[in-house]
Amino acid sequence: MINPDTDVDFHITRTFNAPRELVFKTMTETAHLQHWWGPKGCRIAVARNEPQPGGIFHYCMQFPGGMTMWGRFVYREVVAPERLVYVNGFADADGNAAPNPMSPDWPMEMLIMVTLTEQGGKTVLKLVSTPINATELERANLLAAHASMQGGFGGMYDQYEEYLAKVA
Repeated sequence: MINPDTDVDFHITRTFNAPRELVFKTMTETAHLQHWWGPKGCRIAVARNEPQPGGIFHYCMQFPGGMTMWGRFVYREVVAPERLVYVNGFADADGNAAPNPMSPDWPMEMLIMVTLTEQGGKTVLKLVSTPINATELERANLLAAHASMQGGFGGMYDQYEEYLAKVA
């Protein structure tokens, strides 16, 4: 496990009105991920999803106007229903790691650690994202983007909350 680099780590905490088992299931199964994962307003096409250590979640984000971007996770830990650890980054259509198409000075890979705890029938999600082998410039860009990332993850998790309400 890579030790988090706390001076540039990105943190987000959300509480969802659903039991932890359902939250975990909807965060790992293809049939669910394609309905909520990604930035608000984009559709996701899942090319591959293997939620197990060493497995890959490879997906295409399709934006209005025809722009597409590929991404992938490489799962490191999948501990149902409490923990997910994966390396996240952009990808090409074949699933190979690729630089951020909109920001070449962005870390190639981010280690994402998600913990889920149940409190009174609700689930608290804590996500920590830390860059892997980032340059000083990439780390500075990540730190400068924290507010924007709060909005981006916030929008995605707003979609997720709506989706959870439908399947709960």
